[in-house]
Amino acid sequence: MNDETVNVRYMVDAVEAAIGFYTRHFGFTVISSAAPAFADVRRGALRLLLSGPASSAGRAMPDGRVPGPGGWNRIHFLVDDIEAEVERLRNDGVGFRNEIIKGPGGRQVLLDDPSGNPIELFQPR
Repeated sequence: MNDETVNVRYMVDAVEAAIGFYTRHFGFTVISSAAPAFADVRRGALRLLLSGPASSAGRAMPDGRVPGPGGWNRIHFLVDDIEAEVERLRNDGVGFRNEIIKGPGGRQVLLDDPSGNPIELFQPR
């Protein structure tokens, strides 16, 4: 196991759409694709596992719950100019959950991938 790689699994509605989103908007590269079930993409030390409904990760739990996208846990990208990033992404048709907010550590905004998984852009103070 490589301890330098951080692996995050996101449940997605459509693997191909997720691949396109992460490669186009955030500079990920494709490691492998078994679409429509699964793909993994990489950006630096982050390996994002994109699991569709047909993947083993999408199978129902014994109690009947079915894994799905969305929620509030998220990947977090540091940016140098949050306004410029928001403008770039909005011009590309990306949907945001909120407007830029300011907190004690910096400014942040949440956007959704095509399946509704959140991504946080954060500009430190």
